[in-house]
Amino acid sequence: QDFEAQLFSTYVNLEIAFGPENFGIEREEIVRRIEKVIKTVKLEGFENRQPATLSGGQKQRLAIGSVLATYPDIICMDEPTTDLDPIGKIGIFNIAKELHASSQFTLLIVEHETEEALHADRLIMMKGGQVLKDGKPGELLRDVDFTDEIGIMSLHIPSYFYRLLHMEQKELPLTPEDGAAVFREKKLSFNENQYAEILRKEDEREASYGETVLTVDKLIHVYPNGNKAVDDISFKVREREFMAVLGHNGSGKTTLVKHFNALLAPTEGDVTIYGKNTRDHSIFEIGKEIGYVFQNPDHQIFADTVFDEVAFSPKIRGVSKEEIKERVHEALKAVDLVGYEEEDPFSLSKGERQRVAVASILSAKPKIIVLDEPTTGLDYKEQKKMMELIKQLNESGHTIIMITHTMWVVSEYAHRVAVIKDGEVMMDGRTRDVFAEEEKLQKSFLRTPHIVSLSNQVGKTVLSLDEMISCTEGAC
Repeated sequence: QDFEAQLFSTYVNLEIAFGPENFGIEREEIVRRIEKVIKTVKLEGFENRQPATLSGGQKQRLAIGSVLATYPDIICMDEPTTDLDPIGKIGIFNIAKELHASSQFTLLIVEHETEEALHADRLIMMKGGQVLKDGKPGELLRDVDFTDEIGIMSLHIPSYFYRLLHMEQKELPLTPEDGAAVFREKKLSFNENQYAEILRKEDEREASYGETVLTVDKLIHVYPNGNKAVDDISFKVREREFMAVLGHNGSGKTTLVKHFNALLAPTEGDVTIYGKNTRDHSIFEIGKEIGYVFQNPDHQIFADTVFDEVAFSPKIRGVSKEEIKERVHEALKAVDLVGYEEEDPFSLSKGERQRVAVASILSAKPKIIVLDEPTTGLDYKEQKKMMELIKQLNESGHTIIMITHTMWVVSEYAHRVAVIKDGEVMMDGRTRDVFAEEEKLQKSFLRTPHIVSLSNQVGKTVLSLDEMISCTEGAC
């Protein structure tokens, strides 16, 4: 699951070669395998790159490639797609299918994304260390009551028709295409008044945004190796917006947002936070206005106790001991970790460590919070808990900027979406407007959630299962 713990070589091609070398494979065969694996995991052109310079998704593909190169009889993948863009996720499962079809490997994949589980031949569902069900994915995932009961995210297409029409389990469609056919067959339609009310509330929310708090003006960033990661990007963010930044692996998303708190300096152009140009102010000064939660909380956490971790930022800013205690308590209360003050952060679960990282930012009282993949590695319940926390922070006045590949999170929580491709902004607008353009999203290696895709096929763009149900007419 932690792919970074698996990588250690100095170059991509050496990482892939390591396994075959240890099995005594001849050099010519190793070279052939490297070429094949590089193509399979779509890392062409990266052969001589250092793994540390790759994006999270590229590192994940490299870890998978290093295992494929050994040609084992059985491959176990523990959440192999957590950091991949939506099309990249499908690509990994397609690779798995191709390998399985050629009888080269038996593949065991641990996964919590139910839409991805549909690509498997067999599905085992577990809870509390016990196997609860074992069978074909389509059959098991049609049981909406059961998936809800064990706490995994139910497939939204069968859930929609089950909740709306009470259809028999075996008749429930699984895919957006099949769902659209059933929608028309049952003569369902959209309630125009209900849909208009949803749009009216979006207009109302947008009108409530405050002043411009972040300005990106003709930003260009070129790394020392010559890689232009950000290419002439400009946009503004207003107070209390909830913005998602999307893009394929290596598109430049993380490079872009690292300019917001001066972790990176522009090669050209400017970034301004509350009127402060990041070129003219230190990370410490910019940090008063904006907090950054890293993709991997273990890259951010360093203290021996949760209290010390959360207290660090106000402490270095000269806040009094009494106020530090108050800020720590407020931050831990916000993330539901009161009582964990004396715990070792590294003894906590991934979801809890993620919340400690958020609390350590909240204690500094920033007005803008940037989160890089806040739900990576979390199960569905933990994802919901994290996103409800972020939603509450936004509703309490914080401006939120979030990088993620988890598209249902974007559709249900983000107000605005910017799509980055090869360092450029390809799309920028309301989430509903952006998700209506499925073909454009696919060109950026992105894919809408199933329920959004279904709605697009039958005439409107809805962003959640509940929205779809509330807007549907004709059910009897």
